[in-house]
Parts: sequence; C-alpha cells; structure tokens
Amino acid sequence: MIRLGALFTLVGLLFSGPAYASDPIPVVASFSIVGDIVRTIGGERIKVDTLVGPEEDAHVFDPAPKDAARITVAKLIIINGLGFEGWIDRLIKASGGSAKLVVASTGVVSHRAVLDGQDRIDPHAWQDVGDIRIYAQNIAEALSMIDPDGADLYRNNLAHFDEQLIALDIEIRSAIMAIPAERRKIVTTHDAFGYFAQAYGIEMIAPQGVSTEAEPSAKDVARIIRQVKSDHIPAVFLENISDPRLAQRIATESGAHMGGKLYSDALSKENEPAGTYIAMMKANIRELTKALMP
Repeated sequence: MIRLGALFTLVGLLFSGPAYASDPIPVVASFSIVGDIVRTIGGERIKVDTLVGPEEDAHVFDPAPKDAARITVAKLIIINGLGFEGWIDRLIKASGGSAKLVVASTGVVSHRAVLDGQDRIDPHAWQDVGDIRIYAQNIAEALSMIDPDGADLYRNNLAHFDEQLIALDIEIRSAIMAIPAERRKIVTTHDAFGYFAQAYGIEMIAPQGVSTEAEPSAKDVARIIRQVKSDHIPAVFLENISDPRLAQRIATESGAHMGGKLYSDALSKENEPAGTYIAMMKANIRELTKALMP
C-alpha cells in the first residue's frame, strides 16, 4: 500500500503541470517602462523591482544605498541602454552583486540627437513600437537563460505581447494618417520623441535636447517661439516628467494651442491613463489626435 501510494503521488506530480519555484526570481529593471515589459514577459515566475518608478525621471535619478541593496539580491538586471542610465555602472559596482546585466535595446538601430551642443545617441527608442518588439525579444531570451524551466512560459507571453504590439503599431499609424499632413507637428518640453517622429511621421521640436538635465537658454526658447509662429505649429505639449511652465510660456507667447500631457520617459501610476507601456502609447496618441485634428 505504501508503494502504491508513492506511485500515485509520482503520477500526480507528473501530470500537475509545470512546477513553479516557491520564490519568484528577483529581477531589477532600471525604470518603469522596461519594468512593465519585464513583468509582462516574466509573469508569476519573476518578481520585478524597478529602480526609477512611475512619474519619475531617470535622467536625474540619484541612486541611494538602498538601490544598491536591491541589486545585490537580483539574478538579472535589465536596463534600456543607449546611454540612458548613466548611473548604472557605479550602482552595480557599489552593490557587489553578481547579477547578469542585460541591455534591452540591443539590436535597435539607434538615432542621434544634439544635446548641449554635442551629437549624442538618443536613448528614447521605446517611443517606436517596432523597437519595443526587439526589447521584448531580448528580455524573453534573458529570462529563459537564467530560468530554462520557464522558457515555454516566457515564449508564450512574448508571442501574446508581440501580437498586442503589432496591433498597437497599426493603431498609431492609422491615427496619425487621419491627421492632415500640414498639422502633424508639435512642440514638446524635451526631445524624447525622435523615434516616434521618425517611425510615424510627426515633426517634433523641443527646447531641451534629449535630456531633462539640460536647461534651455532664453535664446533657445525665443527661437522655438519664432519657429512655432513661422511654421504654424498647432500645439505645444506638457510631459509627465517635466516642469509645465516652459511649455505654457511657449504656448502663450506663440499663440499655439496648449495640448494635453504626453508620457515620455515614465509610466503613470497604475490606476492612471498610462500605467502600462501599451496604455501609455494609446494615451499619447489620444492627446495628439485631440490637439492636432482640425
């Protein structure tokens, strides 16, 4: 009877489906957008700790000792790359941990932009949905490497997410095409939308370059105002991580419409309009359409 009971126990284990580790795998993501993608691909097999949270600006993030402690226990650290997290190397060194570092943007064709008078790589590749498909692939591969038992789950989650991204890309292109060509141009408070502009055919100008660390000069702001007037740019937009006063000044002095809030470098809180990457992109296209349609 004891042997028969043991046999039934073994059969039950074999047919009870995939076994999950009692403790989810600790993964650190550098900021909220990457964190959302990691969470989407990893599901319940992982626990994601995001260093720079919703509504926070990774450009000016100053790591604290508690952030090094978070990295110490991680099995995997996933960052955007392209120079976005200038603080990550010293943080990893301070942590003394052994986690594998993965750059989600590996394989993306990077753009360049002028910042503080210098030609630099623009790190905001997530604003092109096509590039996020590459991020997701890299993240799924990285998770499968440290957790081979979860590879099928990660592959299935990736396939489902990729279908959603393809549909999102089509939705954005359709919305932009519906806007008259002469009205597809806006001003934003920093140059975070270069990849979006190139992918979807919107002309964007910004007074701050690609980093929110740079303060625009009075000369730069005056130039933007003149351009808004001369090019008949319809709208000026706030960003969720930027001081609204700059955008408001440009709108007031140029006569352009003050558009709604765009999400550039961070998600909103979970219960707000841009709590996930897909929700963020949908929220942005709603605001663009609302402001630019005649």
